[in-house]
Amino acid sequence: MSGHGEKFGRKREAAVAALLTQRTAEDAARSIGIGPATLRRWQKEPEFDAAFRAAKLTAYRQTIARMHQLSGTAVSTLGKVMLDPTTPPATKVRAADSILNHTAKAIEIEEIDARVKALEDATDAKTGGRRQ
Repeated sequence: MSGHGEKFGRKREAAVAALLTQRTAEDAARSIGIGPATLRRWQKEPEFDAAFRAAKLTAYRQTIARMHQLSGTAVSTLGKVMLDPTTPPATKVRAADSILNHTAKAIEIEEIDARVKALEDATDAKTGGRRQ
């Protein structure tokens, strides 16, 4: 995105990063040494908006990846709580319910994915691989 003479400069890249890390837009502007009005004006520009949306999507995907990394530990924790004889019954029920609900949701998603793939394959077979 950056480079000497390019329209989308370092300050705008810094503004995108600041918007992702600061509590408010005013704090973001202040952190990179511009006025809030300048940042608001930049946010109305399609190129800035696209860069900000792309940065948010990247950050979100990283968060999802982190959740995947921690999911095994989370299930182990729920299982330990559920099986611990000293855990109060209500907490055991909540842990068990959580495990069952997340398992059911995962199965539903796998089933939907399989059905969508089957529909796409059928469509590809009928259209010779061209999708509309």
